[in-house]
Formats: sequence, structure tokens, C-alpha cells
Amino acid sequence: MAAGSPTDPTGRLVTLRRKVQLTIDGATLSVSEGSTILDAAKSLGIDTPTLCFAQNLTPANACRVCVVELEGARTLVPSCARRVEPGMVVHTDSARVRDARRTVLELLASSVDMSATPKFAEWCERYGARPTRFGTPTPRPVVDDNALFVRDYAKCMLCYKCVEACGDDAQHTFAIAVAGRGAHATIATELDTPLPDSACVFCGNCVGVCPTGALQFRAEHELREADAWDESRQSQIDTICPYCGVGCSLTLHVQDERIVKVTSPVGSEVTHGHLCVKGRFGFEYLGKR
Repeated sequence: MAAGSPTDPTGRLVTLRRKVQLTIDGATLSVSEGSTILDAAKSLGIDTPTLCFAQNLTPANACRVCVVELEGARTLVPSCARRVEPGMVVHTDSARVRDARRTVLELLASSVDMSATPKFAEWCERYGARPTRFGTPTPRPVVDDNALFVRDYAKCMLCYKCVEACGDDAQHTFAIAVAGRGAHATIATELDTPLPDSACVFCGNCVGVCPTGALQFRAEHELREADAWDESRQSQIDTICPYCGVGCSLTLHVQDERIVKVTSPVGSEVTHGHLCVKGRFGFEYLGKR
């Protein structure tokens, strides 16, 4: 190891990235090479709406709600995927950006039930979107074919996050994919078989990344159906999974002394937000006598 080589607290070599200077909304800043416009905007405290983006997944560029205006570019660009370049001049709240985001929100609301999507109503208010402008979504029956979670495809916006979590980005099971075309496209298993008969291993990583509530823990779904789901009455407890020696980080979501779902911190160096079936669903023994 060369003298003076940078290392992290564990002693591993650290590769120093060059800094890239750009301008966002009139503010000039420097960020590490390889950062996205979304990363840079976040460092300035700019709240950019995102739906198909997840910190632990490859950007899919599907929802387009995070688009920004880049001077010199013909079209608006997705801030979640576009890497910063020296001298970039970016506008995150121009009239063109606001109009695009408003239209995207209205189109989504016309085809997908966004009622369980965090911040959606807030974004509609921010951009003056009228959710019923282009019509309302068609109701669809909930798919209930296993004991752990339910699939409500009326809420599915085809963000591809569940497909990525099941595939290359996390589980490498490839149990689900996009089937059909156009308005008939949906997320499905091979030959549309029930999940218990498919390649699914019930890790629940698809549930963990779903942004709209199309995939829900059974407990959450039942509470929502009974109009009893209340996040203001919920507490979160961080712990370590007890099942093996890997040491996965868990966050228990508790309502009325009952665990209603289990997640994992995206920033965890062990899990990066992903879990196995035991870590995510193996809590039913708690509280039983």
C-alpha cells in the first residue's frame, strides 16, 4: 500500500472520485463524478418527486415524474438516471418541468389507483394536478394466492421495481416479469401461474420496493380494508434478524402491539434494504402464547 493512500475506517483502500461542477436552480455546486442530477439536487435540499426510483435498484426511467430541464437538451431528462457532467445548467422547477410533472401525475391517476401512494396527494397539490382530468382507473380484483402478501394490480403503475428486485438487482430468482403490451401490460409469473406454484421464494423484496401499495403485507392489507391502518399510531423498532449469523438489519413496524410489517434500512451494509423470507415474514411467532 502506497504511503498516504486513502482508506476507510476498516482499512480498505478508497477510490477518490473527481469533483464535477454544475449549476442547479442558480446555485453552483461540486459533486462526485458519477453522481446523478437527483443526487446533486438532494444535496441542495431540493425535494424531487420520484416513484420508480429506489436507492438500492438500477434506475428504470419508467415514471418520468422526476424529470428536470437541462439547458442544451432537446427533451426533459430523468434526474434519477442522468449523470452529472461539468458545466451542466439544470432547472428543477421551471414552467416546462412543472407542466410535465403535472401531466404525468394526472395520467397516472387516470389509470392507476394512487390512493396508497405516499406523497401523491401532496405532489398533486404542489403542481396543480387534477387527478380526475383524464378519467378514473378501472377497478380490478385483488390477487390473493398466498398467506404472506396480496397483489392489487389496480394500484400497479408498472414501475418495474418489483421485477428488478426479483431479478439482477437483488434476489436473482426471476419469478416475475412484464407480460402483455400497451394497456394490457401487467406484472405476471411465467405462464401466469399462482405464486406458490412459480419460482417465487417469497423473500418479499418486491413488496419492500413497491411505491404504490400494489404489493402489501397481508396484515397491512387487512387493516387498510378495515379502515384501521394508522401510521400515526405506529412505532418502528430496529433490531437484528435472529434466524442466522448474517446479521441482517430489521425495522419492525408495530401498531397496537402487533407487528404489521418488516422492512430493512436501505443504507444497511448487510442487506441494502433486501431480506429473505424468514427475515421479512418470520415474525408470526411473536406474541403467541
